[in-house]
Amino acid sequence: MLDPRLAGLIRQDVQSMHAYAVQDSAGMVKLDAMENPYSLPPQLQAELGRRLGALALNRYPDRRLGDLRQALASYAKLPAGFTLMLGNGSDELISLLAMACDLPGASILAPVPGFVMYAMSAQLQGLNFVGVPLSRDFELDLPAMLDAIGQHKPSITYLAYPNNPTANCWDDTAIETIIAAVGRQGGLVVMDEAYQPFAGKSYIDRIADHGHVLLMRTLSKFGLAGIRLGYMMGPAALMAQIDKVRPPYNVSVLNCECALFALEHQEVFAQQAQAIVAERERLLAALAALPGVTAFRSDANMVLLRLGGPPERASAVFQALKEQRVLVKNVSKMHPLLANCLRLTVGTPDENALLLQALQHSL
Repeated sequence: MLDPRLAGLIRQDVQSMHAYAVQDSAGMVKLDAMENPYSLPPQLQAELGRRLGALALNRYPDRRLGDLRQALASYAKLPAGFTLMLGNGSDELISLLAMACDLPGASILAPVPGFVMYAMSAQLQGLNFVGVPLSRDFELDLPAMLDAIGQHKPSITYLAYPNNPTANCWDDTAIETIIAAVGRQGGLVVMDEAYQPFAGKSYIDRIADHGHVLLMRTLSKFGLAGIRLGYMMGPAALMAQIDKVRPPYNVSVLNCECALFALEHQEVFAQQAQAIVAERERLLAALAALPGVTAFRSDANMVLLRLGGPPERASAVFQALKEQRVLVKNVSKMHPLLANCLRLTVGTPDENALLLQALQHSL
């Protein structure tokens, strides 16, 4: 128990929160966190090791961060007049944006179920979070979104493209309608493209049409979850203001050099993404053949499935999978729309075969 004298130093709302849970994956087929299952080829591992070993770890990050920003801008095809800022993963960028927009009465809005850090960043910054439920088939409820935007006038509206945990890209016409509505009342829209390598489309081609839309990506799903590097893109004048709340040296020289190396060999990661997309389609077809299983369309490197049966079926199957050393994500308690749902990361062919075998046994 926390010493009562120390408890008085911690915000009451923080004490009532649950920390972000990371499952123990030792010895497991790890299919719970939407990671790229492929590592670098041995030759590239050796080359990267030599580069990292030559870094001046006794010095703060320097101009190489500028090189990385330029490389990412080129990779993303960032339009003229736009710039980007770097973060220690997308999580930090989400927190920094909430900090920059923390005005009295400000709120953050997002469809739910969605990425939990949108709500958590709002709570930690003392902002109101407005979650607008998706439809039963996990599409945007456009009338409800427009009503919430008009009522709450959010400072920030998040639209994940594709969404986590539902894995789908939403209707483009609905997205444009929401962007226009937010723009009329003076808010920001953040298009979160964490899973862009697997989606086959991006909002980058339309970002120049709006002065209030930011686009956020991460190298985690690109294949570098371990280095924790995200980037947010937007109009230069707006990004200059948000960048003022970024801690100095928030991206290490190791993270920076790994990211530059990956971008120099981006064709390797593109091939890995293609392999994951092909496996995703095979996995969806195999899941569709299982009795009592509904697998939803996916534009990401994960699959959301719903199990038929009693209310605790997903939890029972999740536990049975763990006992067979296969780790997935039990999202059935995250939101009422996710009742009896599990989220599966698309793995290698061997990992997916083990998953399907364990799932058949568990069912």
